[in-house]
Amino acid sequence: MRIIDKLDVNEYELDARLLDMLLTDKTTGDTIRWCTDGYRSLGDGYAAYDMMTRDSVTAGSAAVVMPRAAKPVEEQLRRTRVNAEVFTPAWVCNVQNNAVDDAWFGRPFVFNIPRGQTWIPTRRRVVFNDGRTWTGYVDERVLEVTCGEAPYLTSRYDAVTGSLIPVRERIGLLDRKLRVVAENAADDAEWLKWSLRAFESSYGYDYQGDSVLLARENLLATYCDAFAERFGRRPTAAELRRVANVIAWNIWQMDGSDSTVPYAFTEVPKPHSAIGLFDAQLDEPATMRVPVKAKVYDWRARRPETFESTMTGRN
Repeated sequence: MRIIDKLDVNEYELDARLLDMLLTDKTTGDTIRWCTDGYRSLGDGYAAYDMMTRDSVTAGSAAVVMPRAAKPVEEQLRRTRVNAEVFTPAWVCNVQNNAVDDAWFGRPFVFNIPRGQTWIPTRRRVVFNDGRTWTGYVDERVLEVTCGEAPYLTSRYDAVTGSLIPVRERIGLLDRKLRVVAENAADDAEWLKWSLRAFESSYGYDYQGDSVLLARENLLATYCDAFAERFGRRPTAAELRRVANVIAWNIWQMDGSDSTVPYAFTEVPKPHSAIGLFDAQLDEPATMRVPVKAKVYDWRARRPETFESTMTGRN
């Protein structure tokens, strides 16, 4: 399974069961949908409303879903024009993530020192003061909205240039959590526990299905990199499926304007006020179709909840 040390994670190289997990929509139990017409020229099964399947994303051994930096320039420009798709350079992500950490730690330059359009990683172990703990940092929930390929969570590569970034120099919020775990875990068991919790506290959503899949693959490859640094080997299929389940919950497909799953509907009873005399006379159905609200998983409470309720505080 060659999914490390290159820009694109090739779907046809993934274990079939693992790929199915990365394509799952945890809210509906179906698969995520394309939600873009950028693939429609490939034929049946590639319309915006179509579900993404193992066959449609692999297409034999051809690369169907690719990171933006691996696409032809013409396609990059088209997606920017049609979908308002904009990708942020890694150095900008770093500056903004640093601002988040500056506020959390109460001091600057915790993980790196910016130098123009690059940065220098700090060499010393991250210090936690004023009642802050490394476990508290790992458990701090972070969310990347309209995440695209999730460059603010993990920076395996620069989303604009496609340049691969060494593990020690990565600047994503998840990358930082994993660095803290590596620096503080007393043994392998503690590393396994807290590396998984780092993923459990890292969230992101996007509308377009290809972006959701790419973000999920990037997080999975990030786990592979961190695991290899710790154990000197690649994780087994079972070990990958464990973290893939978390990733499939935490990186989800959603229309951010109303917190719903695209093209997903459910039947609910009509309110009494909506059932009129003519409905009864015409034997109209007493139900109506409504969009399905997207769900996320609260790993500490061990239960799913609608994303909307996490924002409003209502369950």
